[in-house]
Amino acid sequence: MITTTTASNTEATVRLLGELFAHAAPRSVSFRLWDGTTWPDEEPRAATIVLKHPGAVREMFASGTEKGLAEAYLHDDFDVEGEIETACELAEALAEGGSGGWLTMAKRIFHLRRRSAPVVPGRAWTAIGKSSDRPHTKARDREAVTFHYDVSNEFFRLWLDSRMLYSCGYFERATDDLETAQAAKLRHICRKLRLKPHDRLLDIGCGWGGLAIHAAQSACAEVTGITLSQQQASLASTLVANAGLTADIAIELKDYRDLEGAARYDAIVSVGMAEHVGAENLPAYFKQAFALLKPGGVFLNHAIGDGIRARSSRAPSFIQEYVFPDSDLPPIPRVLAAAESAGFEVRDVENLREHYTLTLRHWVRRLEGAHEAALQFVNEPTYRIWRLYMAGSARSFDCGRLAVYQTLLVKPDEKGRAQLPLTRRDWYHGE
Repeated sequence: MITTTTASNTEATVRLLGELFAHAAPRSVSFRLWDGTTWPDEEPRAATIVLKHPGAVREMFASGTEKGLAEAYLHDDFDVEGEIETACELAEALAEGGSGGWLTMAKRIFHLRRRSAPVVPGRAWTAIGKSSDRPHTKARDREAVTFHYDVSNEFFRLWLDSRMLYSCGYFERATDDLETAQAAKLRHICRKLRLKPHDRLLDIGCGWGGLAIHAAQSACAEVTGITLSQQQASLASTLVANAGLTADIAIELKDYRDLEGAARYDAIVSVGMAEHVGAENLPAYFKQAFALLKPGGVFLNHAIGDGIRARSSRAPSFIQEYVFPDSDLPPIPRVLAAAESAGFEVRDVENLREHYTLTLRHWVRRLEGAHEAALQFVNEPTYRIWRLYMAGSARSFDCGRLAVYQTLLVKPDEKGRAQLPLTRRDWYHGE
């Protein structure tokens, strides 16, 4: 049995790291142990995993899952210095290394000292009293959305842009700052919608109202924005009032399934909301949008989906547990099939995954720069949840495991006509 002296714990940890990553050594990540020992060498790397105590490796790797590794970070068994997105290479290296010899190593891992310090829990979905065991009921969707978005308006304000847009920007150049990219995203969406003065626009999942305000100001549209987040609805209403747009924009705390009235809207937009719908509910989601839209109207659906390098796993998910409960990211063919089954015609699909990579990197840097300020609104584990979630997501978009699609759909008129221009020239030249 391995003894618990400092020297033996150091030796055991270094040996285990060598075995864990023998077939897929992290290229840009190093480890620094509690006593200053480094592995695999002393060469500077983009990210350093700082092990806080002799039992850190046990807490990180005993479960053999990405969720267990993430929880060890939340519980301060280790920290990350440098680029946390690069540190996500650690989980990838484990996944690529396979399970050979894992049971043998696990026996030695469990001989390491256990964590002695108490754990400060992060916000966990399993700790919430849910109204239904079945995902995507109206009540449970409201709870899931509340869990994700009602962390704190002030926390989000620290790292989002001035309009508080919580979706990817549109980068005409990779060097654009976040404000520029988010302003360009709003213009890009409104050009795709081809809004005219007094058009009635429905914004499903309106967030803090940034898109609604832009549509009213730039196109003189009449906007109804809906959200399930009480905190979002409250702040969005305040921002609308501050902009002097209460006659043009209505913010409602409402489920999209509860909207009534046929052919009410000239255009519909949904940005970052369809991830909450659930793949099985997509046909009903598009059917509801189709019913609310006037003939000849367009629906722009902007949503994250599986990328071409998506990998399936039955292991517990860190994101489902701590960030985005009940989220569902179906591949784009399934989304398009559901839209067409409702009667929509698909007119354009644009994959903006590189834009989300850039956006997330901005968010991570801004959050890291506001670490101390963030702790006024959330505890340290919650800060770490969001830092890790966004950095890991940036890596997933960058390598193609995730994608984000802007899909433009049209409801043909009674003669089957789309009533759209022959080209997209106006999108890019503002004509």
